Amino acid sequence: MTYQHSTSLIGKSIIDLTEDKSNKILVLGVGNYLMGDEGVGVHTIYEMEEKVIPDYIDVLDGGTGGFFLMSYFDTYPRVIFIDACMDGHEEGHIKVIRPKFASDFPKALSVHDVGLKDMIEVLYLQDKIPDIHLITVSIEKIDPMTMDLSEKVQESIPRVIDQVLNLAQTLNEID
Repeated sequence: MTYQHSTSLIGKSIIDLTEDKSNKILVLGVGNYLMGDEGVGVHTIYEMEEKVIPDYIDVLDGGTGGFFLMSYFDTYPRVIFIDACMDGHEEGHIKVIRPKFASDFPKALSVHDVGLKDMIEVLYLQDKIPDIHLITVSIEKIDPMTMDLSEKVQESIPRVIDQVLNLAQTLNEID
């Protein structure tokens, strides 16, 4: 499959939270688009918006995360996060994990990890936690005030999309 980098950075996905999402999977890209590689999750979502994806997948630019995303976690039974991680692996390295609690998230998630971890803890306390999967892309640095990705991180996006689609298909078949 060939993926072309999207030049329309407008976030085309509109999600109606009043619709039944019980058979849907939310793919949530998080990160700051204006901080270079730190925004790889959002870049991936924009590229996915340009593709034909299965109807059981909704994609969302989650920005830098935080509590405004809680309504999505109340609505979707399964969520796949895409985020940057400064974990010491080679730039562009992809890892898939299934965190159950905030403490299971990598300690080296990018700059917005505190908001995501706090939100997961609140969901756990409310006993409303969806089935969460996290796909991380290793980055080496954060470059403020640039939308450009490093070559290796940019090259990882098609592989991340393949991981997302394969994981989503597996999760959909389980139902």
